[in-house]
Amino acid sequence: MSGAMWAVTDSWTMTRRGFAHWARQPVQVVVGLVFPVMMLLMFGCFLGGGMAVPGGGDYTEYLVPGMFALTMAFGLETTMTAVTQDLGRGVLDRFRSMPMTPSAVLVGRSILDMVQSALSLLVMVGAGLAMGWRWHGGPAGALSAVGLLLLLRFAMLWIGIHVGLVAGRPELVQAVQILVWPVGFLSNAFVSAASMPGWLGAVAEWNPLSATAGAVRELFANPRWTGDSWAAGHGLLLAVVWPLVLLAVFFPLAVRRYRRLGH
Repeated sequence: MSGAMWAVTDSWTMTRRGFAHWARQPVQVVVGLVFPVMMLLMFGCFLGGGMAVPGGGDYTEYLVPGMFALTMAFGLETTMTAVTQDLGRGVLDRFRSMPMTPSAVLVGRSILDMVQSALSLLVMVGAGLAMGWRWHGGPAGALSAVGLLLLLRFAMLWIGIHVGLVAGRPELVQAVQILVWPVGFLSNAFVSAASMPGWLGAVAEWNPLSATAGAVRELFANPRWTGDSWAAGHGLLLAVVWPLVLLAVFFPLAVRRYRRLGH
């Protein structure tokens, strides 16, 4: 068997290991899928009635794409926790001592997380449709929006793997998780960055989540709050560039950190 086939086989073995964990812990999987829906219902039903989109438009159709982007970011916590648990229990050290492709553990982790993210996005789409959200563009635009969301998740995934390998313990991950929420909420997921105070709005406009949320709204032909800044006018470009930059930084950092385990 060639080296490439060994890598594929080993990576699939690691992915199946993750699926086996899902089968043994279905409640954890269900909670991970339901939590974003609860967030959507809370903001859409409890607060949405008092929100108005300048220029007209339904606030629900503004909110739902933003929640799609936010869900892709919140999955970061699951990745960090899983990596630190394997690291703390010595599972990664045992895998490294086995005759298997070194990249298989990270590849298997990434495949598993992307499958979970796709399922979460599918559940969120169903919840959005039930709340009255609709996309008004064509199939190409909708598929492009989904692609941008999964690209953001793939970038966030490698941030999570790197941070998990650096943190080493689940207790430290809890401290890092606290930072995920401000980054997620400091975006245009719920309101326009233009409605925020000066410097805060500028930070929100350049947030990668804002770029993806704005681009997804454009592709879905949903209502958008626009601003005069360069970032607000080039959301589609930034929605591609930001994840690629994050991948270029954190993918090699995660791989290097994994190779140095035990040294």
